[in-house]
Amino acid sequence: MTCFLTSRTDIPVTGGVNPANGFIDALRRRFPAPCRALFVCSDPGNPEKTDFYSALIQKSFEDAGFSFQGFAPLDGRNEGRAAELTADANLLILSGGHVPTQNRFFRRIGLKALLEDFGGVVVGISAGSMNSAETVYACPEEEGEALDPAYERFLPGLGLTKTMILPHWQFVRDDTLDGLRILEDIACPDSRGRRFLLLPDGSWLLREGGRETVFGEAWLLEDGVQTRISADGGSAVL
Repeated sequence: MTCFLTSRTDIPVTGGVNPANGFIDALRRRFPAPCRALFVCSDPGNPEKTDFYSALIQKSFEDAGFSFQGFAPLDGRNEGRAAELTADANLLILSGGHVPTQNRFFRRIGLKALLEDFGGVVVGISAGSMNSAETVYACPEEEGEALDPAYERFLPGLGLTKTMILPHWQFVRDDTLDGLRILEDIACPDSRGRRFLLLPDGSWLLREGGRETVFGEAWLLEDGVQTRISADGGSAVL
């Protein structure tokens, strides 16, 4: 299995696949042919959202020169066929969205077990990348979550990587939630005894053959200390 774990695959406004840091070229070299893609949703109870983003991602990839023999969505409408659909696919796209909601769906359909023998390519987008970790850091993102003592910040994930990812870092690092600063008041304390990979849009993590390499600008946040490990156009082995 080869995993491309991204902050986002597209360029805002234009919607085209972002070629930054060699993403398109690297994916093209590993893209299965013929490609049977499965778009795994973030919110199984919102089919309109699934269909909208599934079509958007498919078009963006086709516009970049990728072709598909099939491109199917997986959400609450067909989750009973999750094993069949996953077995038939050779490209899985794990969508962005609300991390805990997607995490519950992944666990409900037993996606981790379904991927044990998967030999294709996985593309994670934002929440999908975060939920690919063995242990997922579900950093609070919706109003009320940062102050809710019942909100679970660490969840069991798919186990495709040991790296806990925080995407959209160019925006998140200056954000506040529930009166708290995302970086200083939430992420830094939560990183005690742990390590997070901070990815801005356009940067991505490749896991292949047991090796993990980040491409583009990235930082590690460990024990409350943020360290830049790669610049735009560069790479670093984790």
